[in-house]
Amino acid sequence: MNKTSMILDVDTGVDDAFAVLFAALHPEIKLLGITCVDGNTNVDQVVANTLKTLDAAGAGDIPVARGAMRPLLGKSQYAEYVHGADGMGDLGMAPSKRKIDPRSAVELLRDLIEESKEPVTIVPLAPLTNIALFLRVFPETAKKIHRIVLMGGSASAGNATAAAEFNIWHDPEAAAIVFQSGVPITMYGLDVFMRPGITRGEATRLKNATEPSAQFAGALVEAFIERLHVSPITLGDFGAVASVIHPELFTTEMFDVVVDTSWGPARGQTICDRRDAFLKELEPLDLVDAAKVRVTLDLDVEAVRQLWLKTIDKGWV
Repeated sequence: MNKTSMILDVDTGVDDAFAVLFAALHPEIKLLGITCVDGNTNVDQVVANTLKTLDAAGAGDIPVARGAMRPLLGKSQYAEYVHGADGMGDLGMAPSKRKIDPRSAVELLRDLIEESKEPVTIVPLAPLTNIALFLRVFPETAKKIHRIVLMGGSASAGNATAAAEFNIWHDPEAAAIVFQSGVPITMYGLDVFMRPGITRGEATRLKNATEPSAQFAGALVEAFIERLHVSPITLGDFGAVASVIHPELFTTEMFDVVVDTSWGPARGQTICDRRDAFLKELEPLDLVDAAKVRVTLDLDVEAVRQLWLKTIDKGWV
């Protein structure tokens, strides 16, 4: 079986954990390493949550590195009101005994890409601070990236603000650097983010399963539902990972995209030029610093849901 070599960049709250579990367990993914960044919660808590998630997955020795502790500009804006004070549902889980990799996030990215004999896909599920720093610090290694498939942005509305999605809004300058890097980018954003979900009943089934990964996932889903008073609850970031190995389940389209880095009400918006070609010809004014980005617009919701469930719980039918 050919495996996809992948590096995750995370700010592990609950839905990042769904994605980490999936990437660590799926047989078609070779998870080379994970870099952690300030986002849903502070970076030290992100590291702790990521290590706990790898424990639940029964993962091998996957290097995890600490990255940026704040955005390039401005201050951190955490989402603990969604993910809990610990960023992972306040489940009171014991600390992991895994050791953090001594390298910084950008150093780990460099080493893993340079050492890989296969093309490497980076999947950022967080603010893009680490990735922007890596592109700036190690530009020659950056040229070897196969592609970036990121969870972030929107071709429609926002969630952190009316215009902006949280990951891009948290560090728009970093996002602009990444989008303009020339690396092939697929954006898995709010247009599809909320659609694959898990119900309270499915969470109960997972908690009663025999595998630790399923029990852990079920507890996370249940905590998420209790906190947000919503069922089903979104699988969120996982969809970006799934789209790498099963692109046939997703519908994408190429657009010119600009990240708004102004300090006005649209800060962090991903402006997608969705005009028909003939309108562009009639009104040829281009977006300044636009990048060609493949944007995910639709997906096979049930197939994507079942992909996650059957990977997390081998006994799922």
